[in-house]
Amino acid sequence: MAANTTGLPPLSSKGVFSVSSSSVINAPREVVWEVLMDWKSYREWNPFVRDQRITDARKNHLPDETPREGCYLYIHPVHVPPTFDSKWLTNSAFERIATLDHENYRTAWVNIEMPHWLFNAERWQALVEVEGGKTRYDTIEVFGGLLAYLIRVFVGNGLKKGFIAMAEGLKSRAEERYEGHT
Repeated sequence: MAANTTGLPPLSSKGVFSVSSSSVINAPREVVWEVLMDWKSYREWNPFVRDQRITDARKNHLPDETPREGCYLYIHPVHVPPTFDSKWLTNSAFERIATLDHENYRTAWVNIEMPHWLFNAERWQALVEVEGGKTRYDTIEVFGGLLAYLIRVFVGNGLKKGFIAMAEGLKSRAEERYEGHT
């Protein structure tokens, strides 16, 4: 994906595989960004990533959950495949926020749970203004390291479904919010 068409910068890592999704949303970027960054509401609209919180290095929740570059981010539960049903086994991810660019409406984090050679992942999300006051949501995650081969085989399709479900959920939630204010 080229930076000038998606809002996503070139990824700093080359990986074993990647998962991406995109959606055109009938709402301005400010509204979509507000929904995307309102992590506490994910349980209401996001069947893939049900919650994510700012934590300390031991995954303890912090009283100040304001996202900032360099903060730890504990993403749990993650449903692969995506579902609102909490009976499924869930996954989690422990990340460090690498980029939080409010001006350009993009954010990125990198996985820090394991040695880089064993597993690494870099996730970008960006909002691009398109014609008619709409917003395009673009997201990509690149997976690398030895475990990425197993992840691709065992949950790669579920991750793809999760990315699509999150993009669809974001679209629905942002459009509802925008229509409710116009």
